[in-house]
Amino acid sequence: MTPSFGQARVLALESRRAVEVGTLIRTFGGEATVAPALREVPVDAAPAVRAFGEALIAGELDIVILLTGVGARALLDAVGVIHGPERVRTALAATRVVARGPKPLAVLREVAVPAWTVAAEPNTWREVLTALDGALHGTPLTGLRVCVQEYGAPSDALVEALEARGAVVTTVPVYRWALPVDLEPLRQAVRSLIAGTVDVMLLTTGVQVDHLWQVARDLGLEPALRAALATTVIASIGPSTTEALRRHGLEPDLEPSHPKMGYLVREAAAQTADLLARKRTHVSDNPTR
Repeated sequence: MTPSFGQARVLALESRRAVEVGTLIRTFGGEATVAPALREVPVDAAPAVRAFGEALIAGELDIVILLTGVGARALLDAVGVIHGPERVRTALAATRVVARGPKPLAVLREVAVPAWTVAAEPNTWREVLTALDGALHGTPLTGLRVCVQEYGAPSDALVEALEARGAVVTTVPVYRWALPVDLEPLRQAVRSLIAGTVDVMLLTTGVQVDHLWQVARDLGLEPALRAALATTVIASIGPSTTEALRRHGLEPDLEPSHPKMGYLVREAAAQTADLLARKRTHVSDNPTR
């Protein structure tokens, strides 16, 4: 039997794949609302990109860690303009490259560069470290020159962990996350949650949580939003997003078996009826919470 939201009202805060997630929600019987919570803004990273390219071509990098597909492609394209795509490809192929999951791995395959190691699901910085430790077979990172392609926000936890292992770490920012230019859909999402006209909220990155909270705070509605989420099913795509929820004192009701959008929507559809009934019964039994 196909899982179904049963006409539950489902809010997604996805931006890049907004059309896709809306279609998926409707396919699984949900009433979809998509309110993009972020946009990707290129950063003025020319000096860092130039320094990365020069170090790569000169063979001065021991390990390159690619964290996202979009960021990896943008970085390689930018360096390719300076040094030439084939020269960059050859230099990267001679370097140990770590891919944080399937998306940067796909970019490496596009340019015919083998990955030295690939982080396993759920593809957080912790799995990057595990993959790196496994590939090194116990060899310490002491003195190794490691470059991390960042995305959206600084990768502080990963950088600190690498430095604690003795690596000499540099980072290359490619883009940062900002609030959408048009904030009204996100403001309306906050109002809808508070009004009780959302049954399920789907989250595909922790930044969505932070931006939702920022908008609620700016509207003076943070306490009301927190109260409303006590009766809303919160579905988190994976551990990194769940960590963002916990920073705001929230727990997800669901993490899918794989940290992918299709699994998130399908498994939320299968479990919404039970989760929603459980949450709302709990709140009615504990009205002061």
